[in-house]
This record gives sequence, C-alpha cells and structure tokens, in this order.
Amino acid sequence: MKILVVEDDQKTAEYIARGLNEAGHICDVMKDGTDALFQVTREQYDVLVVDRMIPGLDGLSLIKAARAAKIKTPAMFLTSVSGVDDRVEGLEAGGDDYLTKPFAFSELLARLNALARRPPSLDQKTVLKVADLELDLVKRQVSRQGIAIELQPREFTLLEVLMRGEGRVLTRTMLLERVWDFHFDPKTSVVETHVSRLRAKIDKPFEVPLLHTVRNTGYCIHAPR
Repeated sequence: MKILVVEDDQKTAEYIARGLNEAGHICDVMKDGTDALFQVTREQYDVLVVDRMIPGLDGLSLIKAARAAKIKTPAMFLTSVSGVDDRVEGLEAGGDDYLTKPFAFSELLARLNALARRPPSLDQKTVLKVADLELDLVKRQVSRQGIAIELQPREFTLLEVLMRGEGRVLTRTMLLERVWDFHFDPKTSVVETHVSRLRAKIDKPFEVPLLHTVRNTGYCIHAPR
C-alpha cells in the first residue's frame, strides 16, 4: 500500500513510518494539513492516516476538503481526541475509521489493511498494470501473462513504486527514499541488487523486457514501444 501519514509529532510520525516501511508499505509523512491537501490532489494513495490537531488545516478540515474535491481515499483519524462526540464528528467529516492515542502498532496496521480491503470506488485502482504485468495491491500478488511471480516484501514495494511511475525515470535517490526510507545515500548497492533480482523475476523468463536501466540516471518501467 501507499500511505500518507499526516502527523506533526515527529517521534510519532517516525514510529509509524518505520513500522509501515518494515511491513513492506510505501509511506509519505507530512505535518501540515494545507500541504497534505495539496499532496492528495496530485498523488494517489491507498489510505490516509490523519491526526486531528495539525498545523495549517486541521485534520477534520483536511478530510472535509478532500471529500469536497472528490478524493475518496479511505482515511483514518489517529488522535488523542477521544470523546464519543469527537469520534462521531470525525466519521461525519468523511473519515472511515478512528483510532485514539496511545495505540498499538499492530492494531493500526490491522485497521489499515482492513480499510484497504474495502471495495474500492470506481476511480480507485487496486491492480496496477504495465503491458502483461499485473500487481494486485490488496491481495499482494504479482503475475505476468497469468503466471504467478513470487516477490519478497521489499521487491514488491520496489515494483509498486516503479509501476506507479510507469513511463517515468526514477533515480536511485528517489528509490532509496520511497522504498527504503533513506534520506541519505548509504553508499551501498542495495538499489542495484534489488533491481537485478526484480528483473530476473519479471523480465528474464519472458520475451519482452519491461524494466529498463537509463544510464547514469535511474530506472524506468514501461510497456513495449
């Protein structure tokens, strides 16, 4: 899944992001509601995790504005505001779930998985396709020409990032940030190693390659031209 966490407490945000990344998900973190609203209008997410008390637009206003803009991404409020009226207010604002702090990460993850399994609206994709390659975000399955392909969690996330950016070149730095949550260069060949493993599984057994190396720039996945 690709998840946006809107949380202004740095420790909480880092804790959530680390756990989601370790579970094999892509996680973006923002601390300002106004910036987050702009982000969800230009980037597609599978689930939103939103604190109610954030700078800029507060969490309620953020979700109300997103729903007014026809953004139907499932949203969970994660907040210390825990009264019954507060929970009702959050759900009526367009939230799909409400979890109060302090929380167990295992419960957070289970609830996010449950939200992602809900039947999608017509404009939400749960299956990514590039030519004859398919990635099912809900079932976490990959296949090409109908043949199942077994991927490790990090390989699955790497493929998801590449397929979401179909036709666009993603640099090594971009992949380090989106797949491994590295905001620095670890000076290792982790990207190259995983790309090589992924290519061996999704390309080499088949006639037409989809995953391409753009010399001195990065990697790109696209259908045959």
